[in-house]
Amino acid sequence: MTFNASQSVSTQVSPLTALQGVDTSNKSAVTAAAEEFESVFVKNMLEAMFTGLEDGGTWGSGNGAEAWQGMMLDEYAKSISDAGGIGLAASIERQLLEIQENAQ
Repeated sequence: MTFNASQSVSTQVSPLTALQGVDTSNKSAVTAAAEEFESVFVKNMLEAMFTGLEDGGTWGSGNGAEAWQGMMLDEYAKSISDAGGIGLAASIERQLLEIQENAQ
């Protein structure tokens, strides 16, 4: 399995899936995987934050409200990650590169 940077955040079940099959010898792939991990992690946090809120408000309450919420949380997560994230990507990248160095 190889890393697919174009894969939507919403299709990721777990942040760890962003790291599966990453070619640790390719620094740009490692960086992209670390950023994707952070984005998925942020989306999971946002989903938990909005769980249990009443219908309506930002998302609306009709047909498609759940899909709208999912798309909006995807975009929030991407925006947060693109703006520097919460500091996970740099740490994950360092760990992946360390794993590569130790494997040689």
